[in-house]
Amino acid sequence: MTSPRVLIYLLRRDLRLTDNPIFHDVGKTFSQSQQPYTHLLPLYVFPAQQVEVGGFLNAADSRSPYPEARSQVGNFWRCGPHRAKFLAESVWDLKTSLEGVGSGLCIRVGLVGDVVQDLLEGFKKDKQVETFGVWMTSEEGSEEKQEERDVRQAAENLGTQFKLLPDEKYYVDDRDLPFSDPRKLPDVFTSFRKQVEPLRSAPRRPLSAPDKLPPLPDDIPGQKAPFTIPSTFDDLKSSLLKPLESSPYIKDPPPFPHPTKSAHAFPGGSSGAISRLKHLLVSGAAASYKDTRNGLLGDDFSTKLSAYLALGCISARQIHADLVAFEDGSNEHPQSSAWKSKKGNGFGAGENKGTAGVRFELLWRDYMRLCTRKFGTALFHVSGFRADTSYPWKAPSDHPDILKRFLRGETGTGLIDASQRELFHTGYTSNRARQNVASFWSKHLGMDWRAGAEWYESCLIDFDVSSNWGNWQYVAGVGNDPRGESRVFNPIKQAVDYDRNGDYVKAWVEELRTLDDPQCLFQAWKTPREDRQSLGLEGLEWVEKPLKRIDFHVNRRGGGGGRGNGKPGESGRGRGGGRFGDRGRGGGGGRGRGRGGGGKNGRMGHMDRATQMNSEDH
Repeated sequence: MTSPRVLIYLLRRDLRLTDNPIFHDVGKTFSQSQQPYTHLLPLYVFPAQQVEVGGFLNAADSRSPYPEARSQVGNFWRCGPHRAKFLAESVWDLKTSLEGVGSGLCIRVGLVGDVVQDLLEGFKKDKQVETFGVWMTSEEGSEEKQEERDVRQAAENLGTQFKLLPDEKYYVDDRDLPFSDPRKLPDVFTSFRKQVEPLRSAPRRPLSAPDKLPPLPDDIPGQKAPFTIPSTFDDLKSSLLKPLESSPYIKDPPPFPHPTKSAHAFPGGSSGAISRLKHLLVSGAAASYKDTRNGLLGDDFSTKLSAYLALGCISARQIHADLVAFEDGSNEHPQSSAWKSKKGNGFGAGENKGTAGVRFELLWRDYMRLCTRKFGTALFHVSGFRADTSYPWKAPSDHPDILKRFLRGETGTGLIDASQRELFHTGYTSNRARQNVASFWSKHLGMDWRAGAEWYESCLIDFDVSSNWGNWQYVAGVGNDPRGESRVFNPIKQAVDYDRNGDYVKAWVEELRTLDDPQCLFQAWKTPREDRQSLGLEGLEWVEKPLKRIDFHVNRRGGGGGRGNGKPGESGRGRGGGRFGDRGRGGGGGRGRGRGGGGKNGRMGHMDRATQMNSEDH
């Protein structure tokens, strides 16, 4: 009888079975008569430096060998409760999918390199088992690069094969980039986009999911003490949430403002991603994306696919392939009958501004990821990609009251407070709101932008290291925005433009629901003193003393203006641009910038329209 030979596949942000290069390769090999390994061990490690693992301790008096997973500047939990829950759902969904093809998932906690070393040593002690190799896909973050080095070292120390393969979850495959040296990545997105166009034909086809995978080994070395791994999803989720809920960063937060609902109540995992994509196409939300992308309330103003993309629950080219099949009216696709079930959703009508806009967003994610590859650890430096040391950022530790009020959504600026409360309660806030919050914190208040990036890392369900940190740099003026520090969002004007009736602010800032005048709703400090008591606003510090009084007048018709002197926070003409959280852009100029191709007679093509719509003044 042949001795077991085990291949370990270490998963991180590639939590899917379909379009997964390693699972695809293993599935093909397993179907052949000659196989270099007999068993597959898919392995997911909750990394102790990024996710708090104290809830996995096997006894109440046990102590974790790892420091708490907190951020450097703000001392926040690095992975807060909303993302922890979504991560648990995604990991468990993958486990279920793997069990369906004859495999499973080994879950561990600790430092990734240590866990792999423990497994390799455990298998080595069992002289009946040989470890064939350790495979994993590469990531761009500095911590992830360190993990790769640690795993390589552990494998080599024990004489085991190590393979680091590129993940293929991105829109444009690394093999198809017009450069191999990351230093040749253009510093302006538009230049990069032109290098890889036309976008509709840029991605490769997705890889199919395997029908069958090798089984798990009969005996797997256990989790190293003092931790234990739960056997049910509920216990796994509880173990992740326990330390976060017992030590919340915000004490006595503003209550959830009922009956408001979360705009991101979607479950984690590939199953949730595929269901969400199906809904976007059937409902017509993808086709109308251009018209709704700046929304603030509801489920379908944006795709809500970013959280799935961040964990690799779905790949960008899976999304693209479904878009193409939908646009072409394909009857071969498994979802075609559902797509055809609703008239007027764009099925079979070709690419439109909405679907082109979705592709545009997917390429932005690629670009921010490549910026991380190019600039490395500068992603986390206060001086940013620009190495700009000229700005005197204020340290949150020197201004604890400002930090506290900012996190609680009690700044006195309606749009900012609504977004911050939504973020805290749901783990989500819109792209439009994210841009305004980042600009307010960094430009209007002059606070260290890294604290804002850390808070978003903690709270956001869809946190992605490159998109989050790169976009905070972008808005703060130290990233790859050609306009740098001159780009300032005026959150009052933005509220007038995108929340004209104040529905969003009222939804999340319950104290302001008694107000109708937009002048007061967006700047509560402008409420006449004689009216504050009857409106329930008397004595509220954020009404009496806002963190920033922004000079912008709102009239009852929804317009407004500000005098200002051009300084951040004073101008009533703050301009936007640069999608945030899932991309960072060099746009923001006048309308109609998108030029080029456009088909016959010089007409503007759909991708050019997508470029134009993302370059408007805000």
